[in-house]
Amino acid sequence: MPATPPPTAAEAEIRAIIAAHLALEGPLLPILHALQDTFGHVPEAAVPLLAEALNITRAEVHGVVSFYHDFRREPAGRHVLKICRAEACQAVGANALSEATLKKLGVGWGGTTPDGALTVEAVYCLGLCACGPAAMIDGRVMGRVDGARIDALLAEVRA
Repeated sequence: MPATPPPTAAEAEIRAIIAAHLALEGPLLPILHALQDTFGHVPEAAVPLLAEALNITRAEVHGVVSFYHDFRREPAGRHVLKICRAEACQAVGANALSEATLKKLGVGWGGTTPDGALTVEAVYCLGLCACGPAAMIDGRVMGRVDGARIDALLAEVRA
């Protein structure tokens, strides 16, 4: 039987993150958040390790990762723009704002610009329902976002 190769640095880090959270009640979500905080996404290599450690199937891990919009399967760009798609923001122009922004950047939802500067993600409420359309760039929330404000944000993150 051939010898098992030593774990890669990433695999060792994934195992350490899992071990650090195993004592928590319901550790799957905290582990996934910690993985994303560390790697910028949930690495595919983490799925079988998580399934084994938590005694669940790979499909169950995949189901959780794919269900929650905040988890990424690929690294995001250097900046992340989230545009609210909830009904309150839609009622005040979020759909048109989203379509124009995606077209301007040449990406779809979840896409990253070719230069790696920006990833655009949908979010389904930022808590600024009275100030829509709302958006968030790198964790900074903004209300009453229009085309001019998006253009300024795009210029800022590309500078």
